[in-house]
Amino acid sequence: MVGDRTLSQMAAVDVIDDFIEALPGATRRLAHGEWGVRVGPDQAAGWPLDVGLRLVDGILRVQAHALDSPDGVDPWMLLWWNRQTRYVRFGATEAREVWVHGDLPAAAIDEVGLDRLMGLVVEGAIAAREHQARRSFSPTPLKNV
Repeated sequence: MVGDRTLSQMAAVDVIDDFIEALPGATRRLAHGEWGVRVGPDQAAGWPLDVGLRLVDGILRVQAHALDSPDGVDPWMLLWWNRQTRYVRFGATEAREVWVHGDLPAAAIDEVGLDRLMGLVVEGAIAAREHQARRSFSPTPLKNV
């Protein structure tokens, strides 16, 4: 053990650093063990998707803010989606914001696992956004001509 970090956690930081640096678009290292990735609006259902990664206490947490409000989305549907997913799940803040997050033990971090986890978090956030957009759409009534 080196300080508060194990060798596997230190190796995980290197794997994550390399992975994040190779991604296209806006990426940043916020602090030791913390990163941010921005998925552009064209790929994220209309507005940018910020994905955060944080490695602490031997666990990597990846999370993304999916919705400001669950308007048009049944919270029970999100719970049902949680039963259908692997590695990631939906959660909500006290302010009713919807987030997607997933965890991976530091010892299990490799490029394939990291790609899978980040992909599932992003996919979940986009699915929630698209679902809300479909449910919120109300066509304009036709006028008599």
